[in-house]
Amino acid sequence: MQINNGDNAWLLISSALVMLMTPGLALFYGGMVRRKNMLSTIMMSFMALGLIGVLWVLYGYSLSFGKDFGGVIGGLNFIGLKNVGQEPSTIYATTVPHLTFMIFQGMFAIITVALITGAVVERMKFSAILVFSIIWFTIVYCPIAHWVWGGGWLTNLGALDFAGGNVVHINAGMSALALAILLGPRKGYKNGANMGPANVPFIIIGASLLWFGWFGFNAGSALTSSGLASNAFVATNISAATAALCWMLLNWFYYRPTVSGIATGAVAGLVAITPAAGFIKPIMGIPIGIGASIICFYIMRLRNKTRIDESLDVWAIHGIGGTWGALATGIFANISVNSAGVNGLINGNPILVGKQLLSIIVIWIYSFGMTWIIGKLIDITIGLRVSETEEIIGLDISQHGESI
Repeated sequence: MQINNGDNAWLLISSALVMLMTPGLALFYGGMVRRKNMLSTIMMSFMALGLIGVLWVLYGYSLSFGKDFGGVIGGLNFIGLKNVGQEPSTIYATTVPHLTFMIFQGMFAIITVALITGAVVERMKFSAILVFSIIWFTIVYCPIAHWVWGGGWLTNLGALDFAGGNVVHINAGMSALALAILLGPRKGYKNGANMGPANVPFIIIGASLLWFGWFGFNAGSALTSSGLASNAFVATNISAATAALCWMLLNWFYYRPTVSGIATGAVAGLVAITPAAGFIKPIMGIPIGIGASIICFYIMRLRNKTRIDESLDVWAIHGIGGTWGALATGIFANISVNSAGVNGLINGNPILVGKQLLSIIVIWIYSFGMTWIIGKLIDITIGLRVSETEEIIGLDISQHGESI
């Protein structure tokens, strides 16, 4: 196997783009919370860059992509980056150094943990989110990454996930919902207290960085600087643009075309196209983007009518958006785009929809259930939530001793 310099350059650039998404997410989330909790929210995302960045190279990559054990988990053959060097892998991304593939996948692990934090902002202890992140990464993220991408049982089933609909978005969304229910609502939430964003420009800057980085997220998942990368790149932009436009119009119908709304719509479109980007013709990004915007918009409205304070709607955008994207992959997949895929429903293969649905159900149950168990254990040991006084003061001061 010979290294292709173009493929390697593209995948290293894509890794950097995906890395930038986590600081972008920090700004996106940070702008959405109240001023007294902005630094705390940003810290949760930045923490993931350090913590998961280290755990990934120590053992996470090996558990996710190591030698398969029963379709459930990877082995320890890559632990501490053993056997991961400058030569290509014999299994994954065979035209780039194994190290390049490893670090690209590591950026996905980092942002998945960071995504969950949007559900727990303004009330979860920093010590608790730190412990949770370690355990969750180990027993939830790594197994699911192996099932879907590392030669596990969902790989063998034939379920398609080009860049993380199941592994990243449904996984994070369902985990976010479980933690939000366990924590309970923020103080004043049930009484109509103002929970509005402190910094809308941060939201749009963060969303822009996410959109920018998402090209590495999706087009980089082609693992080559090929036509498939171009296909994924264009499909990604079409879906994001369509969903942003559609969300703006929906917002306008009910209220006004808000800046935070159009940014949220763009993210919903990016989420939904993620599992499909390398399996569909780019123009299919239009129906996928429209579907993402409509479904996520109304799920958010529905959730707002409940007593569940899933603070920044990680479940509604990532969990539900990722679910729609996985199903849409089953509908629109076209083998002419990617020979590693299969045709979907509209191209004569309804069986793919069933496989996609099974993968969705499994991830929903496993992510929610395991997160609930982890959260419960943390709650009865060190506690999940800050005190009422600390919450009133704000987590910037009470957890980190800093303020804006």
